[in-house]
Amino acid sequence: MKLGRAVGFIVLGTGLFAVAAKAQDGGALYNTYCAICHDAGRNSPAPAREELGRMTPEAILQALKTGSMKAQASERSRAQRRALAEYISGKPLPAQPAVVSSSAFCAGSSGAPGDRRTNAGWNGWGAGITNMRFQSADVAGIGARNIPNLKLKWAFGLPGATSGGTQPVVANGRLYVGDAEGDLFALDAKSGCVVWHDEVESGIRSAIMLGADSGGGLTAWFGDQAANIYAVDARTGKLLWKVKVDDHPQAAITAAPAFYAGRLYVPVSSREEAKVADPRYPCCIFRGSVLALDATTGKQIWKTWMIEGKPVAGQKNSAGTVVLGPSGAAVWNTPTIDVERNVLYVGTGNNYSPPATALSDSVVAIDMASGQIRWHRQQTANDIWNGTCRRADREAAACPDAEAPDVDFSVSPVLVKSVDGRSMLIAGNKSGMVWALDPGQQGKTIWTQQAGKGSSGGGVLWGLAVDGERVYVPNGFFDAKSPDASGGMAALDLHTGHLTWSTRNPPCGDRKFCKPSHAAAVTAIPGVVFSGTMDGQLYAYSSETGQILWRFNTAQDYSTIDGVAANGGSMSNAGATIVDGMLYVGSGYSHHGGVIPGNVLLAFAAN
Repeated sequence: MKLGRAVGFIVLGTGLFAVAAKAQDGGALYNTYCAICHDAGRNSPAPAREELGRMTPEAILQALKTGSMKAQASERSRAQRRALAEYISGKPLPAQPAVVSSSAFCAGSSGAPGDRRTNAGWNGWGAGITNMRFQSADVAGIGARNIPNLKLKWAFGLPGATSGGTQPVVANGRLYVGDAEGDLFALDAKSGCVVWHDEVESGIRSAIMLGADSGGGLTAWFGDQAANIYAVDARTGKLLWKVKVDDHPQAAITAAPAFYAGRLYVPVSSREEAKVADPRYPCCIFRGSVLALDATTGKQIWKTWMIEGKPVAGQKNSAGTVVLGPSGAAVWNTPTIDVERNVLYVGTGNNYSPPATALSDSVVAIDMASGQIRWHRQQTANDIWNGTCRRADREAAACPDAEAPDVDFSVSPVLVKSVDGRSMLIAGNKSGMVWALDPGQQGKTIWTQQAGKGSSGGGVLWGLAVDGERVYVPNGFFDAKSPDASGGMAALDLHTGHLTWSTRNPPCGDRKFCKPSHAAAVTAIPGVVFSGTMDGQLYAYSSETGQILWRFNTAQDYSTIDGVAANGGSMSNAGATIVDGMLYVGSGYSHHGGVIPGNVLLAFAAN
């Protein structure tokens, strides 16, 4: 791979997703995800490629989906697993049955959007370009007085998935959601019937971003776990274009792109840091980045690296493998747009390998026109973390400090104005700390507050919510020895950072799986804030007092409107979406701390 070369773009104006999903390179997938173990020779406990080749493709597919390789394949899509099974066995699989039953589709014109407006719903990750995750009373259609009356209206099963989908996006009567199987659905928001369905190359973790195109239609943009960005016609699902934005084999789009004034702003992350657990892996060369694309064509306008210099050879580890660096500083969050200053803000993650760099674990301001970095605030220096750091046989060449904290800014910064008109940028990270920065003074600190315990898997993980008075902070900290002491919910005064309230989790009681940490993003409406836990509890809190107003156990089996066997489970990444009197939320999470896999999208209403 040639680092730093311009990334080309592919435009598929009339292609179908089904074609894209089938056009998988099984050999490339094998080399990226499998070869390091299965081609390692006699010293590897994994069966050799020749032995695997004697298996049927059906047996290999079963091992990847539900068998011995389930954990290793948990982030591969349905299409990728099939391509691997066919490549390894050298034999074709039978045609797969339809993913969605014909009976699940809407009858007639049901679910057709009325117009191209996107502001009367929930768009993208944070319900707006400032990522406040706050829904007004008019759009929410429910308030504190309705919360005790919330009842499940319907459940939709995500076929074959083990995680409950992306942040639901709602506009013009339709709900858009993706999943790790590579499925993208447009549903009727009221009834849950399927308007259209497509399957893409790799799993989808990013929320869908909607916007009006130059021809008067509505376009949906999103990314996948193979670092592709797609543009589709939101009415029909027709593919307009597809662009690969990073050629690193581990690169991925985790967060939704941001859209403003004809441009898409795309964050790029990766899971390369997890590969370092194998000392034969030449760690690491991925560098986080943000791109600006023309929203109509997908053409790259600029690309800004979070690490300026290309990786170079460093020390050798115990296996004699050369460690490369610097690397890391992934961008896991949706950019926040500051129209007044023509700037976008992102948070970055830790470095993957030495040396440490200046923009890791930072809040970064980027000029929207040029891609130049205006300023940055690094909150934790020398945070070099990867898959060897917590192991007894830690590779010091790759992880110099066994106590590296791994305190990414995985949360989108939130841009808000205080009552006196002062702009504030609210940011939190896995340390459990929350900062208020002044975007008009190069990110100067206004206040800081420790909102809860932090750790590499805890603290503030995926999303704050902010209204005009408070910052609502979920805490993902978990102590397996004392589960009831796990992170809860807190509210901070927006103007001072002082703790307004802090609510501990109710005891787990006799729940089989007890992990009441709040990893998922939270969502606020006037008077109420919603948060889900890793053991599937969905809470509604009073935004003034922190009192629990309502609670629903999502970790159960459901009869679904599409006929798919479904259950809820751990809640992580995405939070609740509240539009027109209904609350939508996904349940189930199978990796990165999840204790209960699941595959359901739930819709609640108060009537």
